[in-house]
Amino acid sequence: MNKKFAFILVLVLAVFLVMGSASAGLFDFLGGGGDNTVKIGYLPSDHDAALFVADAQGLYKQKNITTELVQFNNGGDLMTAMASGEVNVGYVGIAPVLSSVAKGVPVKVISSAQTEGSGIVVTKDSGINSAADLKGKTIATPGEASIQHVLLSYYLKENGLSTDDLNISAMKVPSMNDALKTKQIDGIITFQPYVSIAANDSNNKVLADSMAILPNHPCCVVVASDDFIKNHEDTAKDIIAIHENATNFINENVKNGSADKVVELLPKDIVSDASLEAKSLESFPFIFGLNNTFKADVDAFQKLEVDIGILNKTLSHNDLYWEA
Repeated sequence: MNKKFAFILVLVLAVFLVMGSASAGLFDFLGGGGDNTVKIGYLPSDHDAALFVADAQGLYKQKNITTELVQFNNGGDLMTAMASGEVNVGYVGIAPVLSSVAKGVPVKVISSAQTEGSGIVVTKDSGINSAADLKGKTIATPGEASIQHVLLSYYLKENGLSTDDLNISAMKVPSMNDALKTKQIDGIITFQPYVSIAANDSNNKVLADSMAILPNHPCCVVVASDDFIKNHEDTAKDIIAIHENATNFINENVKNGSADKVVELLPKDIVSDASLEAKSLESFPFIFGLNNTFKADVDAFQKLEVDIGILNKTLSHNDLYWEA
């Protein structure tokens, strides 16, 4: 190879490398991927329906927001991922959020998502007909950090028991119904739609739903990392507005008896039966925003957690919320 040809070859390669870098940079700048992708954590739950609706309707794309949805088994795992920076935004229960913020994890609640929507389901042959009958039984929860575990702890305390009186095991929520059928466990406390799915089995019954355990209790919220809010404030505001639009779509269709239109937009791994799914969506309220009523409910929930020994202290609104 002569020197002239070698020089031309090097020059051509250099031009292609520069053009490639420029193209990649432009691609990322326009929201085509890379660091501009917003990673949103979620649970396989109806509680996160607004996220699924927004994604299916292309509401993020309309705002030029590229998203990657990342599924977690429970809120504790999701908050661990947020603490390490693996996800930027999350749809998650208020209980693991409170525990994480209390430990110094830099996240903020940017919107409410829904209230209630959980329940205790037991097998009919377990001999459990009241809270007292739970003593000595094996009950599965999504994990100690979950709001369902908090609800169970509160329910037991209100009925003169504690978690030490039961055999409590953490289990992946989609696996709970199989464990009930094979009699590996006596009962579960879980979130929708799995409450409705389990209750539809003729061998099971609902011992108590969360509406009865703790009326109007806050459940899932939308959170964002402090870093994401600081560096992508406009995008965070857009995500809040998208959540509101999707929530309004859900509420309007549920109110009008058209919950099936919402069901069509949910992930297939959640919808095992469209009819049951519609009933599940009708069984608890979907909300948005951070109004005073919601904050008061969270304050009351914090005090409950302190009372049962889950939190050491309540958190201030400045520590907990970011309002656009």
